[in-house]
Amino acid sequence: MAFIHRTTMTPSKLELLGSWLPAQPWYSGTGREPKLTKAGGFRLDDPQGDVGIEFMVVTDESGDQPATYQVPFTYRGQPLDGADHALMGTSEHGVLGRRWIYDGTHDPVLVAQLFALIVGESEPQAQSASDTPDPTVTSHFSETGHSAAISLKSVTDGPEHTDLLVQTDTAPGPGTRPDRQLVIRVHRILGPGRDAASSDATRPLGHVTAGWLQPDGTSARDLFCVVHDAATDQRPNG
Repeated sequence: MAFIHRTTMTPSKLELLGSWLPAQPWYSGTGREPKLTKAGGFRLDDPQGDVGIEFMVVTDESGDQPATYQVPFTYRGQPLDGADHALMGTSEHGVLGRRWIYDGTHDPVLVAQLFALIVGESEPQAQSASDTPDPTVTSHFSETGHSAAISLKSVTDGPEHTDLLVQTDTAPGPGTRPDRQLVIRVHRILGPGRDAASSDATRPLGHVTAGWLQPDGTSARDLFCVVHDAATDQRPNG
């Protein structure tokens, strides 16, 4: 289980996001400097214990209406090879020293553990407490015969989401093939009330649902991601 250190990060994650978010294609701001607050999220454990994995929810109140975003992070003690384009920045951790912080959708460790969560082989952890499962984060996958072993093939940003094309290690059986590809759609812009049945044009194979606090203090839940078969995925990317 990951240990949460009670210490400082300089710059903080919100400070890094303040400069990184406006450059993303799914950011809905209008040229103003973001006014960000942390609204929720959860963590996943890296089985090797090397990479910190966090799914953070932030609310931007710089515009006329607040906007809520999901930002998956990874924290590493060394740079991730070939991922300079996904680097949010570096930060000095009060205990661990320099950390390289990445947009986690480009980090194969986060993507592997996200899929493990979807298929029920990883347990969500509380965002701010060590060794504490978070039962409010729920997941579902409608098929059997999948292991959590996958490889990340591509990452594509849209105006409200990021699509992760992954190849799974599927157990042989009727109607299955070992090289099956899936699309994990990570919802970047969150809003209460969406459900798996109505999230896309076709019903997803799986999903992760979690919650956060809205600016007025009320709780909200949404699909953080949904999974579709890449071979039958007819949803527009834009």
